[in-house]
Amino acid sequence: MDDLENIYNDLIMEHSMNSYNKKKLENADFEEVGHNPNCGDEITLELKLNGNVIEDMAFSGHGCAISQASTSIMIDTLKGKTIEEAKEIIKTFIAMIKREETDEENLKKLEDAIAFKNVSNMPARVKCALLAWHTLENMLNNGENNGKCENNCCN
Repeated sequence: MDDLENIYNDLIMEHSMNSYNKKKLENADFEEVGHNPNCGDEITLELKLNGNVIEDMAFSGHGCAISQASTSIMIDTLKGKTIEEAKEIIKTFIAMIKREETDEENLKKLEDAIAFKNVSNMPARVKCALLAWHTLENMLNNGENNGKCENNCCN
């Protein structure tokens, strides 16, 4: 295993065991539950917007190390981004996990979330890594479709 893989593994373990993003978010604008019936992972994502910028996010729930770390790292990656930027990063992450996106330049936008690149080699863990990302994608799309986003922030 090369040094980069060790760093990525350490990062995943650190986030799965000591996530400061795992908390209740006061005055959240949106909340969405995500569930992976394959292994029982379940998370509740909370999102606070400032206009069309993700001001804060948090999560609660339980699951394996991959799902918990992926959720925490996703929050770190997307905080401070616009809804449009977040959607693009979500799309890139999902494509990376599905092996549809391999361009290293494009993957740089994932920041620390690139640590999950090798999950694509572990089919049983793909849904664990994608749980939070799909949950957030659903939250943003539902908010847009229900007219809940102010100033067309989710477009």
